[in-house]
Amino acid sequence: MSNALSSFAIDQKWPAQHPDRIQLYSLPTPNGVKVSIMLEETGLPYEPHLVSFETNDQMSPEFLSLNPNNKIPAIIDPDGPGGKPLPLFESGAILIYLAEKTGKFIPQDAAARYQVIQWVMFQMGGVGPMFGQLGFFHRFAGKEYEDKRPRDRYVNESKRLLGVMDKRLAQSQWLGGDEYSIADIATFPWIRNLVGFYEAGELVGFKDFPNVARALEAFVARPAVVRGLAIPARG
Repeated sequence: MSNALSSFAIDQKWPAQHPDRIQLYSLPTPNGVKVSIMLEETGLPYEPHLVSFETNDQMSPEFLSLNPNNKIPAIIDPDGPGGKPLPLFESGAILIYLAEKTGKFIPQDAAARYQVIQWVMFQMGGVGPMFGQLGFFHRFAGKEYEDKRPRDRYVNESKRLLGVMDKRLAQSQWLGGDEYSIADIATFPWIRNLVGFYEAGELVGFKDFPNVARALEAFVARPAVVRGLAIPARG
């Protein structure tokens, strides 16, 4: 196994101590913790590596060799399809891969399976980008802009997305249906970040979305979620 991983340039910067395990290159951000939570939920053996934005690790040649889009998270599964190592980036793709690998948190029934996948795509295309932009304009450098139209654009779109999810969660226990799935693992770290780290709960009127709040509370109470939210540990 060590020979298989040593052929990847990223292994030179973050040497695997356990080359037989899934290698996770990440940071505990909403996108990063999707994968650490999934790994904790499934019980797959893995080894986390911290990709520090403070030192621009994500721009290093070694990391770019794994993800040319310079975003976390990324993984290498030394025991991928056909027993060959599989490098993978994009958190949504990784969630689907790990769900298929383990048969967990994704329905086996084809129709129910695509119901879950559509909500993963909803998060990837809507929730993540919109909440992230709201965070920039409300919490970070964008808050200095006198023109509040950019902020309000993302506030309004975030409210709309929360409304879509609240309506869905009035009909089912979780986003993909009545069973917890990768749709929830993809989405709720972003909702948690919106009302927590971004301090935007009041801005988006989070109290108006009680079904989202109910599901978020259930999500963050899961032991695997509690563990995954802190992985990889910051230095």
